[in-house]
Amino acid sequence: CMAQSGHSYKVALMLELCGANWEPHWVDFFNGETRTEEFRSTLNEMGEVPVLVQGDSILTQSAVIMDVLFEKFGKFGWDNDEERRDILRWTIFDNQKVSGMLGPLRFLRTLIKTGETEVTKWLDGRARAALTILDKHFSTNEFAIGSKPTSADFSLCSYLFYEGELGIDLNDYPNVIAWLERIKSLPGWKHPYDLMPGHPMPDAS
Repeated sequence: CMAQSGHSYKVALMLELCGANWEPHWVDFFNGETRTEEFRSTLNEMGEVPVLVQGDSILTQSAVIMDVLFEKFGKFGWDNDEERRDILRWTIFDNQKVSGMLGPLRFLRTLIKTGETEVTKWLDGRARAALTILDKHFSTNEFAIGSKPTSADFSLCSYLFYEGELGIDLNDYPNVIAWLERIKSLPGWKHPYDLMPGHPMPDAS
């Protein structure tokens, strides 16, 4: 993992909240570690984090890893098929519309500092549209699928805890803010920069 990765944070947060015996290993993404032949041949052919290594088992993709964590710990999952499908629904929505927009937007604006471009404007608009959907949803739901936290919440919230790095004022979405506070109140919650190594980046002033 790396501290700057919201996708890694999804998994790290669920591991922490499940009380797992785990250890984060820093991947030097910004200096190209995930693009090396060694990383791709031994850890993840897709060249991405997070990667969960447990004995001889290697898992990639945050949604898959969180699904396995539910199987192992029995926490933050579903009680029936309807809930299972709802978790999947919101996880897909996150990957496409929330993390899928906020991740690259933050990368461009904050991490590599491209300035405002047509790309950042487009991502910004898509991200705000997704946040508006979430804000309406959380006006009547405590968590993604109702009254209990699940892996869908950890997926949806991941990039929203990088305060001030999105270029979007989350105060415009008060129900999202209230939902994030409910997640922060879960026993064991930690900020991504406190949970994973690599912050600040070596070249940070």
